[in-house]
Amino acid sequence: MTSGEAGLLLLSGGRSRRMGAAKHALTHPDGGSWGGYLVRVFESVFPGAPIRVLGALLPDRPDLPVFDDPRQGPAAALRTWALTEAASPRRWWVVACDQVRWTPARLEAWAQRAESADPEAARWVLAQHGGHLQPLGGWLPDRFRPRLAAAPHRSLVALAEALPHLLLPCDGPEWIDVDTPEERREFEAGS
Repeated sequence: MTSGEAGLLLLSGGRSRRMGAAKHALTHPDGGSWGGYLVRVFESVFPGAPIRVLGALLPDRPDLPVFDDPRQGPAAALRTWALTEAASPRRWWVVACDQVRWTPARLEAWAQRAESADPEAARWVLAQHGGHLQPLGGWLPDRFRPRLAAAPHRSLVALAEALPHLLLPCDGPEWIDVDTPEERREFEAGS
């Protein structure tokens, strides 16, 4: 997968009540915000590829296009984006700002694995982590935009299950969300 074939959809619209502040703006141990860190990881693997922020502006990347998030969950944010998007890489990496353990090497390996498993970009390539479908971090085909725009699903898992998808077993730490202050402390202590 090349830069012309990939795009980033970064979900930054969560309310982050448990964390005390918006997750996308929290400081990452490697510098910048959590959201900005994920953008840097993506840009290092796919330089020049389109990046879309679904939700709130990133404090360290105000230059990136932001699409409104109706604050009804990730499925609604994807639906809003699908109604207005014009760019068309073959696949979009859909990741949330709390999946902060991605590295360029892990993303590159995951992109190659997705491309090998589904070279036609005919399915949403998702991780099966801990025995469960993990839609965040998956590769969404651009051709699914019309179906996303019309989808009634409120849950991202229900949306993923309703569309053609491919589950690949994955066990790396990049799939683990950081959702609580305790998990944040553990993440920061281990970085």
